[in-house]
Amino acid sequence: LGGALSFLLSPTIAGSLDNLTDVVREGGTVMDGEGTVEPNHPIWVDFARSMEPLMMGPAQFMAELVELPQNGSCKILDVAAGHGQFGIAFAKKHPSAEIVATDWPNVLKVAKENARVAGVGSRHQLLEGDAFTTEWGNSYQLILATNFFHHFDLATCRKLMSKMNRSLNPGGRVVTLEFVPNADRITPQATASFGLTMLGTTKNGDAYTFAEYEEAFADSGFSRSEFFPIPNSAQQVIVSHKDR
Repeated sequence: LGGALSFLLSPTIAGSLDNLTDVVREGGTVMDGEGTVEPNHPIWVDFARSMEPLMMGPAQFMAELVELPQNGSCKILDVAAGHGQFGIAFAKKHPSAEIVATDWPNVLKVAKENARVAGVGSRHQLLEGDAFTTEWGNSYQLILATNFFHHFDLATCRKLMSKMNRSLNPGGRVVTLEFVPNADRITPQATASFGLTMLGTTKNGDAYTFAEYEEAFADSGFSRSEFFPIPNSAQQVIVSHKDR
């Protein structure tokens, strides 16, 4: 937890709420530009290195939760891959899986090194660039969207979800890892309070309920979404299905 606490208590994250009254009046971050979603923001390299140990549990949970064919190739897109451990967990469980990790170039250096250390470097490709503008290609069986949607408003999330839908094969799925509060938006406390972090660090981000994600994915062409709490974690997983 040491590295995670160091990151969460950094001037960029904890310091974003030093002027909470101004943040509330603004309705979003008072940082320059777009806050932490500024292109190539250096904080994401720190995030990748500091938060990696804390994300190993959710990564394993996701890899165990989602079954994939054991025979034949399987193409997986890891969006905003960061440290890369989510895609790496699937690659280690499924020897036929090919991972395409996309993120800013400086962050992907961390993912590349982790894939090499994990012994899956030959099946771990890098795709540099912005998630909204970079061409991903298609024929993916699985897309991983981990700790990413919360940085944006729901209209922007829908645009990315629609892009994901176009990139998936029929029968493909998006696996979302997020802080998903209950419908009352104040419980569980550790989950719901993440919305305050987004208020302080982004212009339009938030912690969205499952109903909001379910509707957004449906509007983006997905047939259904399933909700899975992670034991002993403030985070949850949503699996959204594309039938055709």
